[in-house]
Order: sequence, then C-alpha cells, then structure tokens
Amino acid sequence: MKKHKCGWCLGDDLYEAYHDEEWGVPVKDDDTLFEFLILETFQAGLSWITVLKKRENFRKAFDYFDYKKIAQYNQKKVDNLLQNEGIIRNKLKVKATITNAQAFMKVQEEFGSFSKYIWGFVNDKPIKNKLKDYKMAPANTPLSDAISKDLKKRGFKFVGSTVIYAHMQATGMVNDHEVNCFRYDEV
Repeated sequence: MKKHKCGWCLGDDLYEAYHDEEWGVPVKDDDTLFEFLILETFQAGLSWITVLKKRENFRKAFDYFDYKKIAQYNQKKVDNLLQNEGIIRNKLKVKATITNAQAFMKVQEEFGSFSKYIWGFVNDKPIKNKLKDYKMAPANTPLSDAISKDLKKRGFKFVGSTVIYAHMQATGMVNDHEVNCFRYDEV
C-alpha cells in the first residue's frame, strides 16, 4: 500500500526523497541550519525544486557550506562563483551568503550556537500545525515576521518573512506536513 504524502512533492523523485527524508525533521546542528538558511536565501523568488536540483553544486561551490570559510571569501571567489553555471548566479545573493556567514558566527558567539538562538523562538519545541492540504500552509506568520526582523537587525540579508517561514518548515521548527501524510507523526 502506497503511503500518503504531502501534495507539493508528488511526481518528482528528488522532491519526494527530500520530503520523505528531510523536510520537517527538526534540525539542531549549526552546519545544517546554515546550509538550509543559505539555500532558502537562494530560493527567494524561485521554486524550491530549482535549488534542490542544484544543491550538490551549491555544496561544492560554497565549500560544503563551511561558514568559517565563506565568511572569508574575497572578490576573486565571488567572481568565480558568478561564473559557476551549476549554481544560481545572483550577485546580491552570493554577497549576502558571505554577509550571512559573518552574521551567523556573531550569533554563535552571542548565544553559544545558532541553534540555541533560532530554536529559542519556539522554546526549543516544534510547532505542530494541522493542515489538511499543503495549500493551506501560510507563506509567513507573525513568528516568521519576528525572526526575520531580528535576523535583519543582526545584519543578515535575504531573510524576509517568507524565506524564514520556509526555513522553519524545512528545519522542523514548524511541522507543516499534511495531517494524513505518513511523515506528520514521524517528525
């Protein structure tokens, strides 16, 4: 018997694997949180599948999302990234990645980890929504508005409320699996 899945992932093997294995699973390690944050910023204005298909290219191009290395990128590295056809070549987003790596480390210094900071917004416990249909999921919430505002105040770029809500969904801060999806209770 085939398991019910959220409607947004159906029909693409990569999308379905991402849904089945990663999406909505609570992420507490800083390395993965940074990767998702950067991928979400590149997704702004595009579809997630576009980014997902280029994920391995992003990993290679951005030193496997080593934020300590990224924080040190110079103009030569930026120019190389903008020539890399395997990633989304948006100059503002590439530069924002460097800025965000630097801001990410400042948050780590202040809070001990980025995870403590970001999960503090939900008291370290995922918000479990009860969506019958994925189309009922909001694009943003007052909480994603507040996180976005705080991140911007801390110097982060491309972290609007919609980007942050998508990050919250991806990293399990909010469970937006459909209630009849087999992953709803698993995550």
